[in-house]
Amino acid sequence: MRVLHVLDHSIPLHSGYTFRTAALLREQRALGWETHHLTSPKQGVCEEAVQTVDGLSFHRTAPVAGMGSRWPVAGELLLMRQLRTRLDEVARQVKPDLIHAHSPVLNVLPAIQVGRQLGIPVVYEIRAFWEDAAVDHGSTREGSLRYRLTRALETRAIRQAAHVFTICEGLRQDIAARGVPPSHVTVIPNAVDVEAFQPSGTPDPALVSRWGLGGKTVVGFVGSFYAYEGLDLLVRSMVELRQVRPDACLLLVGGGPQEAALKALVQALNLQEHVVFTGRVPHAEVSRYYELIRVLAYPRHSMRLTELVTPLKPLEAMAQEQLFVASDVGGHKELVEHRKTGILFKADDVAALTSALLELLQSEAQWPVLRANGRHFVESVRNWRNSVANYKPVYERLTRKAAP
Repeated sequence: MRVLHVLDHSIPLHSGYTFRTAALLREQRALGWETHHLTSPKQGVCEEAVQTVDGLSFHRTAPVAGMGSRWPVAGELLLMRQLRTRLDEVARQVKPDLIHAHSPVLNVLPAIQVGRQLGIPVVYEIRAFWEDAAVDHGSTREGSLRYRLTRALETRAIRQAAHVFTICEGLRQDIAARGVPPSHVTVIPNAVDVEAFQPSGTPDPALVSRWGLGGKTVVGFVGSFYAYEGLDLLVRSMVELRQVRPDACLLLVGGGPQEAALKALVQALNLQEHVVFTGRVPHAEVSRYYELIRVLAYPRHSMRLTELVTPLKPLEAMAQEQLFVASDVGGHKELVEHRKTGILFKADDVAALTSALLELLQSEAQWPVLRANGRHFVESVRNWRNSVANYKPVYERLTRKAAP
């Protein structure tokens, strides 16, 4: 089985998207499949046409250049044209049995064109809808003309693909509501490589000293600072939390579009002595920062994106046997069992977040049970071997059908 994956971006860039991709590719290879990988112009400038990262080789597509690349619609059309040209070149070179295009829709439309031309079946994997991501980024609003046009484009691609994969039940239900037969959609759930995560150890004294965390009860978040993550709620909750737990402080590890706004909020609430921003840290060092945190918080705002899409972070926390609270958005409720693997609280409610943090901090007797339950869940259910096995019947059916 030879599969050509078409991706928005990949490692060495760090995101939930790239980490999921790398895990999927490695597990597919463990099944004996030959995988090839092409990234879109959004990967950015690369010195090599083919770049090898952590044992995986990626064919790169040059970024779109020129004034037109900055214009709405024109930029997307140029991107798809450039990706289509590069995909045709790579497909003719590697001769795949199947083209597997991953979201956004800008990747699958060129793939469908190339697949038709070369007689190769194309499957589409949806990790989130492009129009919903654009709402969070502030480039459109739900229900706008651009939003509706993008949604229509997405629906068209879904119907043209030979099969659709998605990452969770929320997205599967949305796809089915577009008139797509259930047999046309398969869920490949988010998961973790259990062997890559070990239970958190003792905090590194050097890091404790560096960030002034000695004697503190550390609440934390590790990841990208996007608006939908709800980190503004987490900062606000520190005012209430410290009234009951004056030793509490907040550790924010990472960076992103909301970093400046979060720092301004910390300043406005006079929390400078109690909120620590580390900035982005090397991926190899992330586990050492997790070990500094007593309770993790995932306070995602309620919106279409978070209600439909499951994240990776809570699963990683379970794999590391860490304690966490999470808002009760649909994406979290699909992963977290309240008071069994984590604590859920009402989304967009600072008081509820504070109450959840206090509940967890004050119930130490339950910590070993929560940690063991979470670890068992990822070991027995949400691991990449189980998830990737769901590709097999679809791949085999489509390649058998396509064979002469």
